[in-house]
Amino acid sequence: MSTDVRRVITVLAVLLLAALTTTPARAADGDAPSAGQRIAEALRTSPVYVDEAYADAVPPSRQRQLADRIRRTGLPVKVVLTPLTKGDAFDGDSGVLAAVVRDRLPDQRELILITTDGDFPDSLNGYEWPADTHQTRDAVAAAGLLEETRDAGLADVTAKAVDLVAEGKGTQRYEGATKDLGDAPAPKTGPGKPAGSRWWLWPLVAVPALALAGLATHALVRSRKAASAAPAVPQLVFATARAADEAQLRRRAEAEVLALGEATQAAGVSTTPGLQRALDAYAAAGRVLDEARGLPDLAGVLALAQEGRDALAGSPGLPLCFFNPLHGRAALRTGWRPLGRRDRLDVAVCQDCADALQVRRAPEVLTDRAEDGRTVPYFELPAGRSVWSATGYGSLTSPLDGFTSRSARAR
Repeated sequence: MSTDVRRVITVLAVLLLAALTTTPARAADGDAPSAGQRIAEALRTSPVYVDEAYADAVPPSRQRQLADRIRRTGLPVKVVLTPLTKGDAFDGDSGVLAAVVRDRLPDQRELILITTDGDFPDSLNGYEWPADTHQTRDAVAAAGLLEETRDAGLADVTAKAVDLVAEGKGTQRYEGATKDLGDAPAPKTGPGKPAGSRWWLWPLVAVPALALAGLATHALVRSRKAASAAPAVPQLVFATARAADEAQLRRRAEAEVLALGEATQAAGVSTTPGLQRALDAYAAAGRVLDEARGLPDLAGVLALAQEGRDALAGSPGLPLCFFNPLHGRAALRTGWRPLGRRDRLDVAVCQDCADALQVRRAPEVLTDRAEDGRTVPYFELPAGRSVWSATGYGSLTSPLDGFTSRSARAR
């Protein structure tokens, strides 16, 4: 690859990364626990939480109507309508928002959560625990695609989403709404779009991305013709993307450790039997965070913080997803046989990974670096080398117990 091409790719990669990471933030870094706690506390008194940015689109009268509609279904439905932008308390990710809110409602084992979407502010996402029994994901996705709601406001689309979840035929509705989607007009943004939306970022993101793709393809063709040893796809793109992911996860891990520390300080010694274990988890999470060398360790921080919160609550739930703890808390346990082995493991998995296993598709896994430099699923590392491989982030044994025993042997 010529020096000029390499320089252009470098500049475009920097532009792309800047466009993705400089969106205005609504909250300081690491504010997800406090923001999630505020939302969770509001949901204890009403099943509908609406941020002030959506007050015009969903005024108090419509909020009360939505709450009444939800109560009539008899289902554990909660609605969270809040702007999501890159760099905010939830890093613009509705999945992070859903996981944080759910973790802060530990006494509610069954939960159906309808949230705003991080990429399309007028769209909604649906989540359900412990399993997608009411076809919530498809039902909520279909709500904005139906002919009757295509030009509707946010309040009407949310009400329709509640109805479709209660109907329990979300997948059928979604398939019917999307079969002719290729001829449907593009989604329009309405008055409900908050001031912090990112519509203006698409040119900044799309142009560098397309240019990068074209240049990478061009470099690949040239490298094959010349049988060059230089990599066809610029490593800078992957390096910057992974660095951005790690930085975001580190901020989230720091916030989780801070929130756990505050929770342990507020807990009463006589009324919290699991306080000592929570303190141990807090200390371990802080140590792992200080020494974290990449995504697997940062995911371990989240697992330890989760175990600490469960200890405080006195009601241990399922751990984080075995295949990729960044998917959040698992929805169910299932049997899984690793490649090349006869025995089956009982692992906790999120709904997406469970669906993948059911259709014999490989789930998305968290990877780590093997001793020979290869990138492999983290659980393929020797248990003696990786505490996360040994514990499965809680699926195989407690992360805290695994970390404690590893630390004791190292002394």
